[in-house]
Amino acid sequence: MKNIKSIKNISAAVALLGCAVSASVFAQSSMFDGTNNSNYNPSWYVLGSIDRITPDSRFGSDHRGNGYGLRFGKPLSPVWDIQFGPGTARQRFNGVRYQQNTFGVDALFMFSRQSFRPFVFVGGGIENDKVNIYSRRFQTQRTSPYVNGGVGFQFDFSDRWGMQADVGRAHSYLRSGNNFGFDRANTNKATIGLVYKFDRPAAPLPVARSTAPEPSVAPSTTVVVTPPVAVAPAPTSAPPPRFERITLSATELFEFDRADLRMPQAKLDEIATALRTSTQSANITISGYTDRLGSDAYNMKLSQRRADAVKTYLVNKGVDSGRMTAVARGESNPVVVCTNKNRAALIKCLEPNRRVEVEQIVIERRIQ
Repeated sequence: MKNIKSIKNISAAVALLGCAVSASVFAQSSMFDGTNNSNYNPSWYVLGSIDRITPDSRFGSDHRGNGYGLRFGKPLSPVWDIQFGPGTARQRFNGVRYQQNTFGVDALFMFSRQSFRPFVFVGGGIENDKVNIYSRRFQTQRTSPYVNGGVGFQFDFSDRWGMQADVGRAHSYLRSGNNFGFDRANTNKATIGLVYKFDRPAAPLPVARSTAPEPSVAPSTTVVVTPPVAVAPAPTSAPPPRFERITLSATELFEFDRADLRMPQAKLDEIATALRTSTQSANITISGYTDRLGSDAYNMKLSQRRADAVKTYLVNKGVDSGRMTAVARGESNPVVVCTNKNRAALIKCLEPNRRVEVEQIVIERRIQ
């Protein structure tokens, strides 16, 4: 009964803290919807925490103990983080001293990448349980594997500093009852700590719009008449058609990591007008590109959604859908290749071609 009461007290405290923080940032935070990653920062971070544990009563007491931990973490994708590191906690009651040391690895599923980020986690590791009973002069310990899971949240104070709070339950497999007299044990744990990120998030860089070359006009043919014999004008053949490629900046078309167009779109309106009036524009390819940051599958899906968005816009402006094909290019066709180890240097290296590395839409159309 005491274990159940402890869990309720810990959960209620963390829940109240989470509600207070989430209320202050409600306007800027939202649950993950596949595109909500405007604050995504793949930097390594370190978390120092204060821990509160309630060990299994069979170790000698079900009273709570205090401890601390150190974790290192890194975002692996827009929805997954990994954290690993050691922790230690002690509890003493009625002549019994219990100490627990752990080293674990947790996978966090993040529901948001805004300033307030709720998550669930699962993981496992190694746990050392040590018991001293002074009245009996009894001491024993055991190192065993454990699995755990729980819920929590992160909240950013700035680009570098933030906090994390979570509650969870660990189940350890002692594997032998010779040490403690039982084979499995449960520990409830609540933590709150300070987070420091090693790198600042990359600021979006301004993107220059490339201008399409003006179509050249074929010179007129002069008819020379020599009196008294009239000379018919020489027949002129139409100049061979050529193709124009118009590159549109993703920064001007979309919000970061989204596929819904900004409004208004004057440049797309000009392209739609040109395509409606042209009789030879056919087989128009609309290609979506992304940079190399992120997984291949995610980048392909995002580039396809962006190409589809531009095609839908042109169709709504009167361009025949059958003349256009929307394709995903993902990370292909980069302009430069950068191999910098330092993240800040890498961002600087990619600056000249950010327009290509960041999402782009390329439209190819046939003109005279």
